[in-house]
Amino acid sequence: MTPENPALPLRERKKLRTRQALIDTALELFGERGFDRVTLDQLCEAVEVSKRTFFRAFSSKEDVAAAPTQDLWTAFLEVLENRPPQGRPLVSLYEEVLAEAIDRMPSEGWAERALASRRLAALTPSMDAHGLAFCERVSREAVAVTERRFTLDAAEEGVAALRARLALDMMLSAFHQALAAWVAQPSGHTREDLTRRLRAACAELPGALAATAEPRGEQAAD
Repeated sequence: MTPENPALPLRERKKLRTRQALIDTALELFGERGFDRVTLDQLCEAVEVSKRTFFRAFSSKEDVAAAPTQDLWTAFLEVLENRPPQGRPLVSLYEEVLAEAIDRMPSEGWAERALASRRLAALTPSMDAHGLAFCERVSREAVAVTERRFTLDAAEEGVAALRARLALDMMLSAFHQALAAWVAQPSGHTREDLTRRLRAACAELPGALAATAEPRGEQAAD
């Protein structure tokens, strides 16, 4: 949901506007001065909110800086929770869920914020560590949702969760490659292009699983 959603109560819209102001200001200040050179007090002062208000929305500086992509994965879990069963391969299911989650991100500004966040993370080790911990939490929850909502054709106890996690990890690997390429491109940073790159990377997964490591010509000759 966005602050402009008229279906939300006024108090909720105000909370969302404050949250968005914190994200936008944090990314601007961190980008200009560097993550470690901006204190939480300075950020709160720039947005004219108290630290208490900040901690109602975020747990840390890393949390607010990573918010654009964290919002994406929150949407991923919401879509997965409500996705109708369709009897399709898990990797494809996760790909479709993530594509829908990307489409749910705000059309105005989300791509720019996500780009700024990922570029900042590349320069900030604490953000990378924060992101890994967040990704692990999301992965565990996604597997739990999958086990609760879908029947997997596992032959023995424990295999269903393993298969779900492996399928999810494969899709995540494809997404990380797509995201890295999206961030690195000189222009065209849109939600649609990120989805296109996700689709292209996921399309390579069957080939990657089937690829055989053959010796090069000179090694074979020896």
